[in-house]
Amino acid sequence: MDPEAVDITPPPPHKQAAETLRAAIWMLSVVILLGYFSLLIIMPTNLYWRHWYDKINDNVNSTYLGKQGQPFLLYFFPLLFVAVLGCVYLYLGKILNANTWQSKNGRKYQLAAVKKPMVVKGPLGIVSGIELAFLLMFIALLIWTLSTYMHDSFSTITPEFAATKHEKIWEAKLESTSFLLSLAGNLCLTFLFFPVVRGSSVLPLFGLTAEGSIKYHIWIGHLMMVFFTAHGVGYIIYWAITNQISEVLKWEKTHVSNVAGEISLVAGLGLWATTFPRIRQKMFELFFYTHHLYILFILFFILHISVGYSCIMMLPGFYLFFIDRYLRFLQSRTGVRIVSARILPCDTLEINFSKSPGLSYNPTSILFLNVPSVSKFQWHPFTINSNSNLEPETLSVVIKSEGSWSKKLYQMLSSSSPIDRLEVSVEGPYGPASTHFLRHDTLVMVSGGSGITPFISIIRELIYVSREYKCMIPKVILICSFKNSSDLTMIDLLLPISGTPSEFSNLQLKVEAYVTREKEPALDNSKLIQTIWFKPHPTDLPVSAILGPNSWLWLAAIISSSVIIFLIIIGLINRYYIYPIDHNTGKVFSHSLKSVLDILAISICIAATASAAVFWNKKQNEREAKKIKIVEGSPESRLYNNGDRELESLPHQSLVQNTNVQYGKRPDLKKLLFEYKGSSGSSVGVLVCGPKKMRHDVATICSSGLADNLHFEFISFSW
Repeated sequence: MDPEAVDITPPPPHKQAAETLRAAIWMLSVVILLGYFSLLIIMPTNLYWRHWYDKINDNVNSTYLGKQGQPFLLYFFPLLFVAVLGCVYLYLGKILNANTWQSKNGRKYQLAAVKKPMVVKGPLGIVSGIELAFLLMFIALLIWTLSTYMHDSFSTITPEFAATKHEKIWEAKLESTSFLLSLAGNLCLTFLFFPVVRGSSVLPLFGLTAEGSIKYHIWIGHLMMVFFTAHGVGYIIYWAITNQISEVLKWEKTHVSNVAGEISLVAGLGLWATTFPRIRQKMFELFFYTHHLYILFILFFILHISVGYSCIMMLPGFYLFFIDRYLRFLQSRTGVRIVSARILPCDTLEINFSKSPGLSYNPTSILFLNVPSVSKFQWHPFTINSNSNLEPETLSVVIKSEGSWSKKLYQMLSSSSPIDRLEVSVEGPYGPASTHFLRHDTLVMVSGGSGITPFISIIRELIYVSREYKCMIPKVILICSFKNSSDLTMIDLLLPISGTPSEFSNLQLKVEAYVTREKEPALDNSKLIQTIWFKPHPTDLPVSAILGPNSWLWLAAIISSSVIIFLIIIGLINRYYIYPIDHNTGKVFSHSLKSVLDILAISICIAATASAAVFWNKKQNEREAKKIKIVEGSPESRLYNNGDRELESLPHQSLVQNTNVQYGKRPDLKKLLFEYKGSSGSSVGVLVCGPKKMRHDVATICSSGLADNLHFEFISFSW
């Protein structure tokens, strides 16, 4: 594809100004983060503690914040300020519509080399060069922090020092090591919550998404628990050999609370034990419920160390997670309106929700569903296969009947006596802030089974772009592998429920489908694709953004206003309640009580500001809901929407000219990828979503160096 063939006119002045402002915000965020990480590097050194600490403390210490002022200034404000900047950055990006065809300017990926997979197999899974570099830098930071602290601490442990404590030198070093291991754990905890903030404004600054960042949360979580477990076990051994085992039962008023630390560690171990892949995959419910032990873990961690340096270092990530979690809670309190459900013979459902026209989302986004009639407490993520531009009033998700939860839902809807109404709550949608697949000349999508669903949303986006803008779009090759011929009906979902085959006229689409377990078509004409139409309920509302169309600005307002109110509240508590008793010495007022007051202040501020923002936008969402006309499904519309179409007609009626089905074989991925890689000057995006082995095989081919123009990206939902 010739980039010069695309007619891109210069943007108007206001867009140029917005783009400039957006670039400036990104640069400022990077500078702040570089300064923050530089501080983390300097903090273990004598330069910080002997020269900088007292000077900074003298300038920020006051009767309002006391000793908390310095860590708030150095570790709390910078990251939350970046979060607010990220909100403005994403808001401007949404206004500029940066993810549409207009962002295609023919640029090739300058960082393609570092984005290619460097590690394909192993405990880390598929890791790109830039991910591996960041992981190594984080490990280097941990080693630097721990080794520097240990070097300085051990230098002070002399025979004379040990004698004053009636200990041997190795015993004193054991105590020191046990304490310093907790500092390494605290450093991991500082970054633990950032990857699991679903509505994060920080991750998109660097092109990351919550679902794609789960692996960072897993890596950091394992490291953290190793350090904290070694910290706890080390202290227990130290107390046992020095005849201080009674320390296990101590809850100091103005010092570290050992009991709180032990409760936190036990909760963390219970959580950690169920996070390993085999347990998480085979006993998801156990993993799901035990993961809520993080509440006890964090609560007693704060009571263990009080709101000091270590606590305030981890507070920004947890603060953003707390806001995100509370907003999700508020959104989940409202039932959403289901219009219809398509039941495919391959044990797959497509559920269609009514959507507010103001709700927009990008391809490959996901939606979390809760169906109380199946399970009151379980939430499961599913790929959104609809397109917010092509289908402005509906939102669809695809659910493959694989686990116990989805099987029960499928049986409920496919039974001989289908229900008239299904009560459902949602959280989301969540997805990438922008997409870059339009910059490629060719898109090769490789899927296995239900892995085809995120590609449906991409293809529908391409249908919309080709129809609305009449511009050059990538050629699309979809390589999909299924177990049985009945699974081929999933290809029919490429078209929206109101779509027609003519909409493919501007899209160069080729589908290579493989049925691995059957030598020839085994179609059962008795199986029909059914469409169930649900009766509307007055209390159900269309799916809408919890904070409305300007959600990023509202999120910025929630973060900034809640922080300001929080500082005012704790300032008043410190000045008029704690300071008259303690005078900022930390030797009189109970640390646990102070921690509880801080936790309550944070909770009140977040709940108040987030609730006010949601309440304001809820009125707007309800007004939009009244404007949406609910149309019951007539027999004609059911026929149009595939309600009575036989299985053998799918997908051949609408995609017969574009689809090639092969039976009894698996796709030769290496041959196919090299066949479609095109010329060396073209850019080929290779997207894969499917079983682990398929992802590894495609990653190995793309990282082999035999074709430099293959740009690999995999989509995996490992929540």
